[in-house]
Amino acid sequence: MQKIQAAIFLAATLLVGCSSIPQSEPPVACAPCAVCPTCPPLAAVTPPAVFTRTLQPANWTDLPGWAEDNPAAAWPAFMLSCRGMASRPHGPSWKRVCDLAKLADGKPKHDPRRFFEENLRPFAVVAGDATVNGLITGYYEPLLNGSRTRNKGFEQPVRSVPDDLLTIDLSAVFPELKDKRVRGRLEGNKVVPYWTRAEIGARGDKLPSKTLLYVDDAVELFFLQVQGSGRIKLTDGSVTRLNYGDQNGHPYQSIGRLLVERGELKLEEASMQGIQSWARANPAKLEGLLNANPSYVFFREMPNSKDGPIGALGVPLTAERSIAIDPRSVPLGVPVFLATTRPNSPQAMNRLVMAQDTGGAIKGAVRADFFWGFGKEAGEQAGRMKQSGRLWVLLPPEAAPK
Repeated sequence: MQKIQAAIFLAATLLVGCSSIPQSEPPVACAPCAVCPTCPPLAAVTPPAVFTRTLQPANWTDLPGWAEDNPAAAWPAFMLSCRGMASRPHGPSWKRVCDLAKLADGKPKHDPRRFFEENLRPFAVVAGDATVNGLITGYYEPLLNGSRTRNKGFEQPVRSVPDDLLTIDLSAVFPELKDKRVRGRLEGNKVVPYWTRAEIGARGDKLPSKTLLYVDDAVELFFLQVQGSGRIKLTDGSVTRLNYGDQNGHPYQSIGRLLVERGELKLEEASMQGIQSWARANPAKLEGLLNANPSYVFFREMPNSKDGPIGALGVPLTAERSIAIDPRSVPLGVPVFLATTRPNSPQAMNRLVMAQDTGGAIKGAVRADFFWGFGKEAGEQAGRMKQSGRLWVLLPPEAAPK
């Protein structure tokens, strides 16, 4: 144990002195420091810059479409957020409002709009460079076909979290790096980056990871990892559920962007559907394309249910009322008013949602991933969504920025 602790301490020291530190969950792997003769002394190390943002006070009338939205449709998701925020560091600042919500829940004369307006205040999310508009994408819960055993037609393994995957909490060594984590593995007495997607594939069953099941399509498995959760219909007709377990620590790289750069897709074709069509037409090139994204997601199996998948907040997501955010800028669980447009359309889509999830590609203050729900139709909407939008965080006075 002392050997492992020493290795982790050494890895943390080298990572802080020689390379960038990931800022969000799931974390990004740090490049290995093979030789670091010029590392500055620890006292001189400058902590990595965090993403700066401001929350600017706003009025309810500033929220486009607030008067037309139906906050009652977001109320069940809000109650789930209250449950999830109770264990969060910012939970105490929400206790009064959540206690009032529990008292009001289900009462005949309960008016969610009035409740939010009387107990919360809107704050516009503005990036550190004063940008107020950002990227709004979509995600969903897919359905794949799978088998408990490897056989013809079912050869793509879905893996659980490997036994040798280390999570290094850098704040244990450097308190100023609170919530900063890296992923790695032990090689002798050194901590090195975990295997990339290509390396995991090459190692196959040598990876110390249980294979949960096998699915029938490599590109569908790739998008399952991008979505972070999904349902699997097994050969006996039963359905099981997969939720995000962990990640190998390497940064997510967009294969759609890569196809555009190579001239194999036009920019407007680089949607999930466009990539799937390209994969069907280019099976010999698929493995190389997928391996261009070194990030790899491991899963855990969950019982099937009618609820949505469990998000980073630890509560089920609600279709069209949950979003994934960057928790450095928007606290997990809080209500957010989203002003954007529908996929590939100028039609306004303004609604109250809950910040209940995170994602490796969701980075920045004015950035959100809109959860469309389960199934093919949700996937069609999510795959086309790449819109501009704005965010307003709704906070009680106790949680308002000083």
